[in-house]
Amino acid sequence: MTPAQTQPQPQVFTKYEKARILGARALQLAMNAPLLLKISEEDLQKINYDVLKIAEIELDSGVLPISIKKPFPEKKEGKLKRDVAPKVSDKKVEGGEETEEDKIGSEGEIMELANPEDEGEAADEGDEGGESYGE
Repeated sequence: MTPAQTQPQPQVFTKYEKARILGARALQLAMNAPLLLKISEEDLQKINYDVLKIAEIELDSGVLPISIKKPFPEKKEGKLKRDVAPKVSDKKVEGGEETEEDKIGSEGEIMELANPEDEGEAADEGDEGGESYGE
């Protein structure tokens, strides 16, 4: 390891983590918590005593004693096991399909295929007696 790798890196926060930290610190300041930085009266007047701005100044200066623990996936050692599905023979599958077809055939209604001539006649019959729209 190089010396640069052994030194702790400054923590980089996501925008969500930063918002959570600032909100929590601003709430503490609004409830009269002491400031962690010496901020002059003049600077406080410039920011209109805004607790969110004060919390942001404290976070940027690095004086907030807050750290974030980010969960990382655990490393697992060993080989992955393959799921073993029960093997079914082709004859069993074909037999099951035949029984399903027989069951559907006995319970269901048999429908005939539609012919284009039949559809044309049905459309002509509907136009003769009724009102036409859009003409």
